[in-house]
Amino acid sequence: QLYLRESGGGLAQPGGSLTLSCKSTGYTGGSLDGYAVAWFRQAPGKERAAVASISTGNGRKDYAGSVKFRFSLSRDNWEKALKLEMNNLKPEDTSVYYCAEKGPGTWIVDTRTPEADYTFWGRGTQVTVSA
Repeated sequence: QLYLRESGGGLAQPGGSLTLSCKSTGYTGGSLDGYAVAWFRQAPGKERAAVASISTGNGRKDYAGSVKFRFSLSRDNWEKALKLEMNNLKPEDTSVYYCAEKGPGTWIVDTRTPEADYTFWGRGTQVTVSA
């Protein structure tokens, strides 16, 4: 079993920045290093969609076109967290952001990987971008 917990959401102004954090407890031993993880978001009335992902093995990162060059994934080994740094935020970035992990194994994922492929999910953190 794996439990994921997101944090770092809140209110930001357009053009501002927020950094989300995803931490785990369970079979990963408290670290997401070496696991396939993705950040999804869901706005009211819209489907949940992946915005960023990181694969196992080569650690390849992928970003949705709408966030490319503005969002960045990184592993914080000190905090044992996977972070999503979000810069130049736009009102359309307003969503609940979820962290998801694919489960044990070696996985190549990208932002097209269906959400059904992810086994473990956090409860989400709200990000609101508004002046």
